[in-house]
Amino acid sequence: MGLWQRTRTAIIIIGILFAIIQFAPPWVFFLALQLTIIGGLLEFYSLANRRNFYPQKFLGCIFALIIGATFYFDQFPFLLGFTIITLIAFVYYVIDTNSLEKLALFPGSFSLTIAGLVYVSLTMNFLYLVRRDFGIYWLYFLFAVISLGDTGAFLIGKAIGRHKMTPIASPNKTWEGAAGGLLWAAAGAWLARKVLLSQFPLLEVIVMGVLVQAMAQVADPLESLFKRAAGVKDSSSLIPGHGGILDRIDSYTLTAPVFYYLMKLLIMK
Repeated sequence: MGLWQRTRTAIIIIGILFAIIQFAPPWVFFLALQLTIIGGLLEFYSLANRRNFYPQKFLGCIFALIIGATFYFDQFPFLLGFTIITLIAFVYYVIDTNSLEKLALFPGSFSLTIAGLVYVSLTMNFLYLVRRDFGIYWLYFLFAVISLGDTGAFLIGKAIGRHKMTPIASPNKTWEGAAGGLLWAAAGAWLARKVLLSQFPLLEVIVMGVLVQAMAQVADPLESLFKRAAGVKDSSSLIPGHGGILDRIDSYTLTAPVFYYLMKLLIMK
């Protein structure tokens, strides 16, 4: 896939994302987030299929929507939602596991159905809380820190990277690149503060940017482990030049919840 195709796709995605965040009401952002989560979850389940595990895709999507509802409706607490999910899953598998063939598949199916919810739905829904509780500028801050940090890690790693960081998950990632990513993330945090968030303390904003990028450097190899276990390069070919939805959101699966609670700890104390 050529550089122009990748660039054109990226511009379209950024344009749509900006329009939704900047101009759309919160419920539109929430629905767009749920569609993204469902897409990423289905890709996660498809990776499992490649290793002869068979999570229940439809059931998982319903569960993901229940989790999303607990983030959107204050009167619907997460513990209640997860209890409902647990009860439905128990009843479903007790009824559905009615043959020796299904019995052999049951442990993997049950585990991965629930694991996908934790990995994709639970984590990504924190982006909605960031927008709701702290405002759109902090979403831009998060995107800027991760994007610039990833760019810095790539450029520095390609230029001077020598020591492998995660050779099994991501053979091209190096400790030198990781350090470069943290420096670029700090620069991105400084720039975002200067442009959007000047009322907040510089040191705390930079610390938050570095910590967020550090979490992204853990989240990215984690998704790579799933893909390598499945024997594929990308989670899908849905996005021209960029792989699948899961490939685009992998950094946020860990950074979104960490960022939200860092906001509470460092900024909103």
